[in-house]
Amino acid sequence: MKIKIRKIKSNDREWTKDVFVRRWSGDFIVSRGKIHRPKELDGFIAEIDNKKKGLITFRAANREIEIVSLDSFLKRKGIGTALLDKVLDFAERKRVKRVWCITTNDNLNALRFYQTKGFNLIKIYPNALKISRKLKPGIPLVGNYGIPIRDEIELEKRHNNLKDFNKKFNR
Repeated sequence: MKIKIRKIKSNDREWTKDVFVRRWSGDFIVSRGKIHRPKELDGFIAEIDNKKKGLITFRAANREIEIVSLDSFLKRKGIGTALLDKVLDFAERKRVKRVWCITTNDNLNALRFYQTKGFNLIKIYPNALKISRKLKPGIPLVGNYGIPIRDEIELEKRHNNLKDFNKKFNR
């Protein structure tokens, strides 16, 4: 199974929006009180046999990259890792000083995934979902594993860690 990673093209925008609707309960994502729409984001698509199997979107600004979404449609096949690696390679080429993301307190899979990829937990924003729900009322009250969704958690990987970590794990 060969995973091909490619940049999002203009003709992928409707599909990207559909992924947001299906996987993120609407045509936009909210993090730290900011609305992110797919048409405003850069990203990459993972394909296997010319079929879309994953998506990562991000926003680059001020020598930082915020990962907004990461979706793999085949679990534990390396798609999420391949997409994240592509963003980390992009960050190194652009000399980005940090790559970061926000997840919610119930998203134990994301917390596990990002930490195994060298990201550090750096901030917890207690009760941040109160603000997010004002912008996007469809955010559920209860999430994965029956955990009430209340807090946002920020994870980051600093530039000086990007290269060292990738070398250490042959990425």
